[in-house]
This record gives sequence, structure tokens and C-alpha cells, in this order.
Amino acid sequence: MVKKIVKFVNREISWLSFNERVLQEAADPSLPLLERLKFLGIFSSNQDEFFSVRVGTVHRMIDAGVKSSEIIGDSPKKTMKMIHKRVLQLRDRFDEIFIELEKELEKANISIINETELSPQQQDFVRDYFISKVRPRLVPIMFRELRKFPYLKNQAIYLAIAMYKYRDPQDFNYALIEVPADVLPRYLPLPSDTDTQYIIMLDDIIRFGLTNIFSIFDYDSIIAYTIKLTRDAELDIDDDVMKSFFEKISEGLKQRERGEPVRFVYDREIPEDLLHIILEGLKLKNFENIVPGGRYHNARDFMNFPDVGTSSLLYEKSKQIRHPDLPVNRSVLDVIHSKDVMLCYPYHSFDHMIDLLREAAIDPNVTDIKMTFYRVAKNSNVVNALINAVKNGKSVTVVIELQARFDEMANIYWTQKLEEAGATIIDGVPGLKVHAKLCEITRMENDIPVSYACIGTGNFNEATAHVYSDHSLLTSNPAITKEVKHLFDFFEHTYKHISYDHLIVAPHYMRNKIYRLINIEIRNARTGKKAYMYLKMNNLVDRRMIEKLYDASQAGVKIRMVIRGICSLVPGIKGLSENIAITSIVDKYLEHSRVFIFCNGGDEKYFISSADWMVRNLDRRVEVAVPIYDISIQKELKQFMETQFADNTKARIINKEQNNKYVKRNLSSDIRRSQDELYTFFNDKASGKGGTQ
Repeated sequence: MVKKIVKFVNREISWLSFNERVLQEAADPSLPLLERLKFLGIFSSNQDEFFSVRVGTVHRMIDAGVKSSEIIGDSPKKTMKMIHKRVLQLRDRFDEIFIELEKELEKANISIINETELSPQQQDFVRDYFISKVRPRLVPIMFRELRKFPYLKNQAIYLAIAMYKYRDPQDFNYALIEVPADVLPRYLPLPSDTDTQYIIMLDDIIRFGLTNIFSIFDYDSIIAYTIKLTRDAELDIDDDVMKSFFEKISEGLKQRERGEPVRFVYDREIPEDLLHIILEGLKLKNFENIVPGGRYHNARDFMNFPDVGTSSLLYEKSKQIRHPDLPVNRSVLDVIHSKDVMLCYPYHSFDHMIDLLREAAIDPNVTDIKMTFYRVAKNSNVVNALINAVKNGKSVTVVIELQARFDEMANIYWTQKLEEAGATIIDGVPGLKVHAKLCEITRMENDIPVSYACIGTGNFNEATAHVYSDHSLLTSNPAITKEVKHLFDFFEHTYKHISYDHLIVAPHYMRNKIYRLINIEIRNARTGKKAYMYLKMNNLVDRRMIEKLYDASQAGVKIRMVIRGICSLVPGIKGLSENIAITSIVDKYLEHSRVFIFCNGGDEKYFISSADWMVRNLDRRVEVAVPIYDISIQKELKQFMETQFADNTKARIINKEQNNKYVKRNLSSDIRRSQDELYTFFNDKASGKGGTQ
């Protein structure tokens, strides 16, 4: 019997495999200790989002009676079983790593203690903190007085309180308290007379104060157990034509808070009768994603663990590099008038982008600034520069995507701020998300309007630019800027359909244009010519695109890929994908760039893009891939990719087993860690050691 070849990896299982790579970072003893703890937080945050978004989608499919789905790769019921099994495995591994890290913290003289381990001095400190800071935030809900079980917020931490009397077992009560981790720090450093730095969690500060909270009762035992409910985070946008899109998004956000449950996690020590009351109250008695856990939940808060101990417990902060073509006090517009410039974050400073916008805001010859926003920083210097531009008489237009998942509220806020300042707001395109990263600046030069553009792979967000690896092209090339202008015309007048000769634009053209680029490689390989592709993206899921890559591999095209997250393609299968090699890099920076390089018969074609190869990006979003024409920037991109391919420290092999094995390092080979090498590469170029661009 011939064994059936598995051509596609289930996207949900592949996503969990990616998050296992994050967990591997937490387990890596070569990392600074507090960085390992932060990776536990990233893992936990990722899992929360996975349940809110992906598991919520699978639940909807099951409820709708969907038997199979190309979107997820299997039947929804089978997928849910696989998810549950994998999640429990990852939870157990998480617990093992956390126990190990607690021991390592102790060795580093950092001790996370609970309310029973406080010294008299620490008790006084915690008591004062509880009374002054914590108690005013607490609103206990007593179960006996309830007619209806209280609503639990999505992903909030609650303490379920059990109160008993030893002398009268029938006299008991239960209560519920929300842990106010949204307004108070989850981890509090404590005073100490020793070299050890003690930390207590907010949960345990509340436990310490339980007798104070319930002092009007006469219970001998008051014990708290943590619970957390995760809800479906998909927005349901109604089709009421009388409402603005702005209003629909605002109402959809309120509905999200009341989304259907997708996971319930509880302290496995909780008394059965209390757990029964909670599950009955939440109507979760036959719910399948009920997960027993430990004393604490929401480990995502480890991302904000206090910086305590010696500096060796954290990564050494790397100074962001100035691009050699953009020295201080030189006009950015003047530079890109004469040549293209490629910025690579977080190696290069995002200040260059702020400098460009600030310059445009005060330059008397600049008339217009247009930008797309998907996610912006909490205190955005980008937005401030645009508001300043409006005050200086510039025409400012912002295409802001109100459906950027989990950033909807922030984008509504910035919409209001920009509108108040006098900017023109376009809230996306009906039926499409605008995910393209575009900026166009128009400047009058000798009475002629000249356009400058910035096209990137990541958001105009100075906060994420410190930790996301992204590329951004600054150019005044008329061939490109003219088409960027066409795109903004499309945003303002969506009935316009324009063809593009240089930009590759989704959803109308990207899929077919990439097919054509792959077809050239297939044709060249079949005629014996050199044929290869270098591809880097976050996610590869689109089945038609994967089939095209399989065709290319079978024709003999050599394909090397770096895929950070989901990868549904199965490399290395004889007769199907033996010419495809894929690695995934998870390190101190989040790999976020999309880079496509095609051999093209020796006349290589280079692109950076906002789009992953997923159905949503190619068919349901406005995305842009921009060609790189500057020879020196092409060489830099090629070097970037080859450095990532050479990584033998933080690169994992993507294979059908999904086992996340690290790339093997030969005994004779040098240690290659691509992110460190790229920092050195860009730093050398900035200091003149690496030559000029």
C-alpha cells in the first residue's frame, strides 16, 4: 500500500509549532535569565491570542456544521482535538520551564515569594500597599446574593474565593474578585535587608489582604483560586446602512467583550463544589476547552517583569544605528531626491522616519502628506508630526484601518485626534483591509510637484520598530512614486482600477504577478538555466501559492525560505519539494520583513512587501510589494538573506514532523547568529568599515 503524501500542514498546528519555538527561547540557557522569563510572557500572550482568534474561528465552524475547511486544513472537529492535545503538551512544557527559571532566579538572588513567605518588614510594606493601592480597586462579588452569575471579562484574571468555618462545615460562602492587573503592576519588588531581591505578585497581595476584605465575616479559612476565561475575539460588523463604519466598529468592540467562551483555565486545587458553581454559572459544563492549571494565570505579564538584579540578566541594549546616507542635520528629502535609501529596523533608527515627517511638516515647499496606518504607537510621534503638518498648512490625508485586530480602539482614538486637527481621514476600503505601508510626500520644486515615497514591510510605529525586523524603502523614483500616488487615488475613489507596471498590488494583481515570476523560474529550470528563489515572510498558508512552489521544486528550481510563523508547505519530500529548504528564526527581534528575490535568468528581481502568502493577504487586503532597483540596495538585501540562511544558532528547520530541530552546526563551522551579524554589518557600514552603498 502506497503511503499518502501529506502536502499541507494544518495551519493551527503549524501556528502552535511556531509558539513552541518561542517557548524554546525561554528554555535556552544561553539567553540572559530575565529575557527567558519575558519569552514565557510572549508565549503566554501568543496562546491567549490564538484562543481568542483561531480557536474562536474553529468553534464557529463547528457550530455552523462545517465538515471540512481548506482555511484550516482539516475538519474543524478533528482540528479542535489536535489543538487540545498540543495545547496540553505545551502547557506541561511551560510549567517545566517555569519551575526551572524559578530555580535560576533564586541562584541570581531574585525570589518570587507568596503571601505566606513575607518577613515582618515585608508584611508591613505589603499591608500598606494593599490598603492604599489595591483595596480601592477591588469589588468582591458574593455568590449567595447572586440571582445571575457575573459576566467574566475576556482574559482578565479572577480570584474565586472559598470561605469556610472549621466548627460548622455547613457555614461557607464563595466570592469572586477581579485582579486589577490592567491598572496596577502584576509584579511588585519588596524591600529587603539582604542581597536577595524579593518580588510578590499582585494576586498574592490580594491573598494577603483577604481577611481585611472579608473582615465583617467570621470565617476561619479564606482561600483564593485563580480562574480565567478567554472569549472569541472576532468582530461581527452589522450591515446597517444607517450607521457609519466608525460606529459599526465601535459597537463590534463592545460585542467582542461578550464573545463566546473558547477556553476556561482554573487552578487545579480549586474545590470541586466551587468549580461546579462557576462552570454552571458560565454554562460551560460540557465545554471541551476546560484546562486545569496552576496557582497563577496570565503569564503574559512576564513581559513586564521588573528589571531587577545585575545587567547581565538582560540583553545588552544595542545602540540604534544612523543610516550612513542620513547624517544628523542633513535634509532627508534632499538625500532621497538623489538616491534611494533602504532602512532596516531595528538596526537602523526609526528616528529617520520621524525626521522625514518633521521636515515635511515645516518645509514651506511641501504641500501634501499622505499615509496609511495599520498600527501606531501608543504615544505616536508619527501622528504628532502629522498634526504639526496640518497646523503648518499642509494637506494631510491618512488612510486608517479601523479593523486592525486588537488595535481598533487605538485607531479610533487616533482617528478622532487627526480629525480634530483637520486631517482628512479615510477609514479603509469597503470589503478590504488596508495593510499596505505607504507614505507619499508632495513637494513643489521649480513650480512642479515632485513626489517622495516610503514603502515598507512594517507599520509606522516607533514602539515596534525597536523590536521588529522590517525594511522600508525611501525613494523619489518617479516610476514608483507615480504608482504610490495612484494607490492613494484609489483609496479616495475606490471605483478607480489602475494597472501597475512597477508596484505589485493586492488584491487585484499580486497573486498573478507572483505566479508569473515563479513561472519564469520554472521555465528557466526546465531549459537547464539557473533558477532560484529566496523568499522571506511571516506566514505561508495559501494553498494555490504552495502548489505553485511545489511545481517549481519539481521543475528543479532551488527555493530557500525563512518563514517565521505558520508554514503549511512541507519541504523535503522526494518528487514534490526536495528542492525547497525552510528555516525559521526566533531570536531577540521579531522577524517581520517580507523579502522576495527571483533569479530571473540572471537579471535578478528584488521586492520587499507588506504581504504574507496567505489567502487574506493576496485576495482580501490592499497590500504592496515594491521592486528594488538600486544595485547597492539589492546587494544589501541579498547579503541580508544569505546571513539569515547561514544562521546556525537561532534557526530551526521546518519539516513535516513539526519538531523544531535547530539547524545543525558542524564542529568545524563558525557560530552564526544572524541578528548579531546583521547588527555588525549595518554598524560597519555606518562607520565606513563596510564601504559605501
